[in-house]
Amino acid sequence: MPELRLVPRRLLTISPEETKFARRGFRAFDAAVQKRLEEAGASFLLGYHAALEPVAPDELAARLGEIPAEFRGFAFEGAGMSLFLGDRLTLFRRKSRFDCFLAGPGSSHAYMMHVGAGWAMARLPRSRGRVARALERMHPLLRWLALDGFGFHEGYFHAGERVRARRVPADLGGYQPRAFDQGLGRSLWFVDGADPGRIPATIMEFEENRRGDLWSGVGLACGYAGGLEESGIARLVDAAGAYVTEFAQGVAFAAKARESAGNPSVYTERACRIVWGASAAAAATMTDKALAGLRHDASEPAYEHWRRRIQIEMKHRMIPQGVLK
Repeated sequence: MPELRLVPRRLLTISPEETKFARRGFRAFDAAVQKRLEEAGASFLLGYHAALEPVAPDELAARLGEIPAEFRGFAFEGAGMSLFLGDRLTLFRRKSRFDCFLAGPGSSHAYMMHVGAGWAMARLPRSRGRVARALERMHPLLRWLALDGFGFHEGYFHAGERVRARRVPADLGGYQPRAFDQGLGRSLWFVDGADPGRIPATIMEFEENRRGDLWSGVGLACGYAGGLEESGIARLVDAAGAYVTEFAQGVAFAAKARESAGNPSVYTERACRIVWGASAAAAATMTDKALAGLRHDASEPAYEHWRRRIQIEMKHRMIPQGVLK
């Protein structure tokens, strides 16, 4: 039986204008930061639209491989959204394109692929429990990155409701709102244009029990999307204050994501040196060590135990600026 796409491919396209700061109403720290973050968005859309085409996994990977390494992860993120969305908008599909690509040439970009799946979840019709059911079919550890992607999408496209009004989707429960906030914090890198003054001010508007997860997302964006010089990163470290361990954990996750994909960045290296006093490679290795013997219990998933171990590691280290010893 042939596959049947419920939505025509042309209706799934996203205009490049949607990633422009002018269209989104974002304000950048400076022109160079804006250019970099808009290029990240453009790379995402290149990957998204490439995956809309009915091509084999290897051919899709080859197309994504043409994008400069610095931005290639964003293209795989976009492909993850497209593949996950297509799987759910196609009848009679024998195999999941998302799963096939993830198990094959997309495996080294598993982190970004799961984040991209979260973008798709944000755009699909939802009912209470539907998010949980979608997560159950994903990798038990990386599934929470899909909620991170969901949160990023909502902050990026609905900043008024999710950032300014600080509303959390009503259909999320348990640990889901926390993972959502980690992605929402990551979106602030774009919403507030990587501004080391505006980002902390925005976070301070949120309830205290949400700030740690928001700072974690900011750290991941700082280390992965990048754009700031040493002084800007140092300002964020100072502003994070009591949440500097969460900020540092996000930076370490960025190092691991880039190390797994083999697409290092000078910005990741810079953030790790300033925040951790170590190389990006060392920070990535530290996240691997924190995976050993992870447990899952009813109150918190293994993912949160993983994050907390990394945060505890930061408590035993000295940040170069002397914020924490």
